[in-house]
Amino acid sequence: MSLMDLLTGNTGSQVAERAENKFGVNRNQVLALLAVAAPLIISYLSKKSQSANEAESLNTALDKDHDGSILNDVTQAEARQSEGNSILNHIFGGEKQTVENQLSQKTGISIDKIGPVLAMLAPIIMGYIGKEKQQSNVGAGGLGGLLESILGNASSQTKDGASNPLNDIIGSVLGNDNKKKGDEDGGLGSILGNIFGGK
Repeated sequence: MSLMDLLTGNTGSQVAERAENKFGVNRNQVLALLAVAAPLIISYLSKKSQSANEAESLNTALDKDHDGSILNDVTQAEARQSEGNSILNHIFGGEKQTVENQLSQKTGISIDKIGPVLAMLAPIIMGYIGKEKQQSNVGAGGLGGLLESILGNASSQTKDGASNPLNDIIGSVLGNDNKKKGDEDGGLGSILGNIFGGK
């Protein structure tokens, strides 16, 4: 399963629907958030996994708590929201509030809801990484390469504009919203470009 499959398939739409029902956030905004947060989290983890201790810690967490079963049962995402918050605290550390502020501005999800919605998405993203790890059969030493390859594949798919089903969502949610705020970066495409190109 590619990262794009996660974002555009049943898992993404189901968790977006649950977040919409729980927080009153438009499901397209949730999908847009997932589309930005997933590569952002993977990118941060990729950087962290350059440290042997961090890679070992991530490997243990994936083996113990993130076997990918959540992708087939998104009700777990609600039950594991507090765990999701801990995941985000660990990944972003002192940058967490800055990240949340930026994601709130980009997606139009209010600042009081962006944290809880992100915390609901985090176990889904970790479950996806855990499933990819199992299928690739890598240990702590191979995690950096695995995360880089996930990002590389997503980057090439994102640039393949015409066949990308996220484009409609991006255009309707982020493109217009950003222009209203005087932001000329054109929405999600350039955020992903910054993530993939700049890290």
